[in-house]
Amino acid sequence: MTITSAEYAISSARVDQCPKGDLPEFAFIGRSNVGKSSLINMLTGRAHLAKTSATPGKTILINHFLINKEWFLVDLPGYGYAKRGQQQRDELQRMITGYILRREQMMNLFLLIDSRHEPQRIDLEFIEWLGENSIPFSIVFTKADKLSKGKLAANVKHYLAELSKQWEELPPYFVTSSETKQGKDELLDYIESIIQA
Repeated sequence: MTITSAEYAISSARVDQCPKGDLPEFAFIGRSNVGKSSLINMLTGRAHLAKTSATPGKTILINHFLINKEWFLVDLPGYGYAKRGQQQRDELQRMITGYILRREQMMNLFLLIDSRHEPQRIDLEFIEWLGENSIPFSIVFTKADKLSKGKLAANVKHYLAELSKQWEELPPYFVTSSETKQGKDELLDYIESIIQA
C-alpha cells in the first residue's frame, strides 16, 4: 500500500464521539515513550501528523487520521505513565478499554513494544487482556535502529518466547524503526490485506 493522503480528522474523549460511518480503523497503542507518534509519522510520510514530544504521555485523546480517504489510523493514549494522578489514569484506562471493546470499526490493534527492553509486566498483562477479549492485534517492535542486529534478534526472540508461555499461537509481529523506515512496507501491506479481506 502507498499512502497518498493523510489528514487529521478528529480527537475524541469518549468512544461515542468517534467518527460515524463504517470506514475500517487500525489503532496504535503502547506504553508512554514507545515511539508511537514517530511510527505514525513514518508510516504516513507526514513528519508532523502525530505530535511527537520529549515528554511521555502527551496523547490523552483518541485521535483519528483519515488515510487515503478510505481508512482511519487511530492514535490511542499511551498507558502506564506514572506521573499522572490516579484519577486521570483511571479515566484514560476507561477511554482506552471503551474504544478497544466497543469500536466495531476497529479491524486491528497494533501494540507497540520498545525492542530495547525486557518484557514488561504491564505489556504482558495487556496482551493477556486482549487475548481474553478476543481482540485482533499485532505486536510492533519499535526503535530497531537503536540495537545491533544480533541484539535486536535476541530481544525479539526472548519476547516471543515469553509470550509462548501463555499463547499457543503467537500474534503477527513486525520489527520497525522510524529512523530507517524498517518495517514500513510490511505494516502497510498487512493493513491492506486486512482491508481487502
